Amino acid sequence: MTTLHDRPHTALLVVDVQNGVVAGTHRRDEVVGTVGALVRRARHEGVPVVWVQHCDADLVRGSDDWRIVRELAPGEAEPLVEKHYGDSFEDTALESVLAGLGVGRLVVAGAQTDACVRSTLHGAFVRGYDTVLVGDAHTTQDRTAWGAPPPEQVVAHTNLYWARQTAPGRTAGTVEAEDVDFAVPA
Repeated sequence: MTTLHDRPHTALLVVDVQNGVVAGTHRRDEVVGTVGALVRRARHEGVPVVWVQHCDADLVRGSDDWRIVRELAPGEAEPLVEKHYGDSFEDTALESVLAGLGVGRLVVAGAQTDACVRSTLHGAFVRGYDTVLVGDAHTTQDRTAWGAPPPEQVVAHTNLYWARQTAPGRTAGTVEAEDVDFAVPA
């Protein structure tokens, strides 16, 4: 269980599902559809959905690349956290947003697997959050030209190692979207 006291709730954290981030990613449409289904399910179950949106020289605020993909739309009451670094907690309001919601457990989906998703998973875990990665709801671009493995291997490796992540007083894991349980384990 989380090491964060008095934080009994779960939130769905949607990381950087923006036009310029997911354009050309591995299984883009399938992953966006899976994220959309998770968002609808979280809303139906009364689970907070928290959105993260990256902004930098390539993703200029207000540009089409910066916008959340057309298939998804943050609800009016759903927090939207802007970030400038890979870790969604780094120099953002994310921690205070989650504290205000009483969240100690995160279900994480989004892009890019080998950058912002991994950074955010680790950032959450070291800050005391129980952290679940949705194995079929994250994606990345092909960076084989720079020596990286193909995207399907990056996704598979991230799912594998996050499924085995451990630390005192916290839980981690990887589940498929159909197996996501937003209830906090007893």
